[in-house]
Amino acid sequence: MKPRRISAADPTPVRVVIVTLDSHLAGGTERAQHTLLRELPGLRLSLHAAAEWGDDPAALERCRADIAQGDLIVVTMMFMDDHIRAVLPALQARRDACDAMICCMSAGEVIRLTRIGRFRMDRPASGALALLKRLRGAKDNSASSGAQQMKMLRRLPKILRFIPGTAQDVRAYFLTLQYWLAGSDDNIANMVRFLVDRYADGPRLALRGKLAAALPGQHQQQDHVR
Repeated sequence: MKPRRISAADPTPVRVVIVTLDSHLAGGTERAQHTLLRELPGLRLSLHAAAEWGDDPAALERCRADIAQGDLIVVTMMFMDDHIRAVLPALQARRDACDAMICCMSAGEVIRLTRIGRFRMDRPASGALALLKRLRGAKDNSASSGAQQMKMLRRLPKILRFIPGTAQDVRAYFLTLQYWLAGSDDNIANMVRFLVDRYADGPRLALRGKLAAALPGQHQQQDHVR
């Protein structure tokens, strides 16, 4: 019996850029890239921490340069005005040219830059987004409300899985947020797998459908995102 032939990993270049407040997941991101290179030898994964820009102007320039060439861009924890002003023009300039831009847990002007599939945060709430607002219910700043919101965050991807159209891109947005909040090398790696597998486009289109991403918080050998 002949051994099964294993196809080589696709070496197509793909640049994934993470912009966030601090560097607490920098080590995990570096280790995730090392793991992913076996599946995505053309991957360049970078993390940029806004907390470092004040003391290191070169770090800010590296971030802007990576944003300008990023294919998939994830932005989190951008609340401070000086951090936002430092990169907002670069994000705005790249938004419509990249494959997807996912902005979460940030100020409104950053969140509105989100463009993932057919889901855009700068459009009026309708369809799936209107459904999310109804599910969220009345505003409440209590601790119990915060716990309810986290519970809903975990439930939403399961609910949205059965709604066609743009809801699948809304689901992808919340899954990306879950990957990030779960942290760890595995979750960062699976976040990259998930986004590349679903949203790689243009010269990277052949990378779609090639990667298996475990669900947020789970190991690679367990259930995969569908």
